[in-house]
Amino acid sequence: MSTVEHAFTIEEAHDLQASLAEPVRPGLSEAELDDVEARFGFRFAADHRTFLSAGVPIGDRWPDWRCGNPDQLRKRLDWPVDGVLYDVEHNGFWLPDWGMRPIDLADALSRARSHLALAPQLVPVCGHRYLPGIAGSTGYPVLSVYQTDIVYYGYDLRGYLQHDFCGQPLGPPPEGGPRHVEFWSRFVE
Repeated sequence: MSTVEHAFTIEEAHDLQASLAEPVRPGLSEAELDDVEARFGFRFAADHRTFLSAGVPIGDRWPDWRCGNPDQLRKRLDWPVDGVLYDVEHNGFWLPDWGMRPIDLADALSRARSHLALAPQLVPVCGHRYLPGIAGSTGYPVLSVYQTDIVYYGYDLRGYLQHDFCGQPLGPPPEGGPRHVEFWSRFVE
């Protein structure tokens, strides 16, 4: 599957942002996007960069990458991993490919954290909707993440925005299925 077919333009991003019914500030420059990535240690996917270059939606659910509180932004970035660790600690969650679960909870959390450090960073789009932060990529699904309860909210960023804000149905998955996101896709496949 070609990733180019999923990319969208600044103009398309502007059109989608007009349908959000929320205020939108001017877009982030390439230098601002690079600065956010450097400060927080992740990479935006290419389609996420395009969206944020067109404009930055504001409101409680949207991360304010330009003026937001760094501690709050860090919490939003940590949310997916923290949710999995919560389920390890409180709900007995453990994946077979992690090996035998240590009896000691601190050891179990440490081992789970080590495995989660290998998973792609999920970057908040809106609320608890996340896009994998895979540099240069387009066409990855937007995931709704609440602990290990993870579902597709769009088969790509455009589809997510149309589904969540324009009242369009999610529709059938793309031919061959949504793009696989290492680790995270196991919860929805």
